Amino acid sequence: MVLRSMFVEVEAWCFRVLGHGTLTSLRAEAGGQMSHQFRYDSDEQGTVAVKVRPDSTDRISRCLQIQRIAADAGFPCARPLTRADLLEPGVVVSAETWLAGGEMHSGGEVSFAARSARLLAGLMEILESQSPTGLGAPPPWMHWNPPTGGLWPTNPVVDAMNQDLVPGHVHDIARSVSRRLAQGVLPLVVGHGDWESQNLRWQGDLPWAVHDWDSLVALPEAAIVGAASGAFASTATPTLSTIESSGNFIDAYQQARDRRFTDEEQEVAWAASLWPALHNARGESLFQSPPVALDALTCQAPERLQRAGVP
Repeated sequence: MVLRSMFVEVEAWCFRVLGHGTLTSLRAEAGGQMSHQFRYDSDEQGTVAVKVRPDSTDRISRCLQIQRIAADAGFPCARPLTRADLLEPGVVVSAETWLAGGEMHSGGEVSFAARSARLLAGLMEILESQSPTGLGAPPPWMHWNPPTGGLWPTNPVVDAMNQDLVPGHVHDIARSVSRRLAQGVLPLVVGHGDWESQNLRWQGDLPWAVHDWDSLVALPEAAIVGAASGAFASTATPTLSTIESSGNFIDAYQQARDRRFTDEEQEVAWAASLWPALHNARGESLFQSPPVALDALTCQAPERLQRAGVP
């Protein structure tokens, strides 16, 4: 439920930046941190999507710049219409073209893996010349080595909960993955850090829209691909893809990019494939939700760690 005070602030911003129109509050979306979505029916510009989220204007400005580059290159995504403005301290607002419609894939993982991987490869090709500066820290489901030196990135709400609810083997796997990824010396690139099915829309087999551009990251290419290979099939309930599906995703990505990963990149990809599931398994345990990611992680971790070169 959007607070009335926020609605009034957003409405005033829309009047000032987009002209007269009607604002409608939509549901909150997960993207980096929780964000609020609005629909603004502008008399001058038609229907516009407005997004409000806790973040910095500098980081969101960089995300919008990269999103605009992707849209201008013909990639299926909304095009930013405004700059990032500070709505109130620590809260950023911006607007983009309204790109509704399309369908979220919810069928078989194996058949979908190559299609999703090829779409990611197309985006990475568009962004390969972009500097990774300005994107800040990755979102927690991609943040395997926080600067605090702790195992998990800082989150006051989550950190205050009873950590004994998290099974010990989740922490053990996370330590192994974190150590393996800390060994890497691969260059940083720009990529999408929340490549889940719930953020993609299709018309048949053709991509219609990629959402959640607040989750852009600066990480090694193999790590971005690996994390996507584990998370790509997640819909409303995040889980861990099958090992076969992740392997197909990683292979299809390389084919689309017309190059093979080195042995180091292969290991980094498989290590990174575990981190989103680790993040989700920890959350399931703390909030006592059904152990969807936890069960998949428990079953698959030994083979994924082996492929990551972790003894």
